[in-house]
Amino acid sequence: MDLKEFVTIVPDYPKEGISFKDISTIMDNGKAYKFATDEIVKFAKEVETDIIVGPEARGFIIGCPVAYALEAGFAPVRKPGKLPRETIEVEYDLEYGKDVLTIHKDAIKPGQRVLIVDDLLATGGTIGATIELVEKLGGIVAGCAFIIELSYLDGRNKLKGYDMRSLITY
Repeated sequence: MDLKEFVTIVPDYPKEGISFKDISTIMDNGKAYKFATDEIVKFAKEVETDIIVGPEARGFIIGCPVAYALEAGFAPVRKPGKLPRETIEVEYDLEYGKDVLTIHKDAIKPGQRVLIVDDLLATGGTIGATIELVEKLGGIVAGCAFIIELSYLDGRNKLKGYDMRSLITY
């Protein structure tokens, strides 16, 4: 199945000059959503995943069905103040400023093989911060999986040394 056929391109969103790749039209098509999920599940099995980690919010949408299919756990990565128990955090650079991501301190056990799942790999900032959180907890990043990769933003090169799978590349 060619998933690109299910991506809606929204010109000038969220600002002029940006060509937004909307995956909600993958998710609202049951067969396309299942195909995308199944492809990431295959990759998760290849890299011998113990647990799925996904940054909010679309990492939840993509990662939870993968975790379900694997009968594995899912650990959310969120903005500060959104997780109820003790957390660790990482600050990372944005194009214009900084942001912070957190994870429960007990979400990952040392030595667990983690697959990080998100909808999009762009500049690599969010995924780099998520990798840092996993590794701070002693997890092993088995791989990273995405529905879409924007290769022209060079995120993959910023994350060298990690096994990555993208279902669609622009």
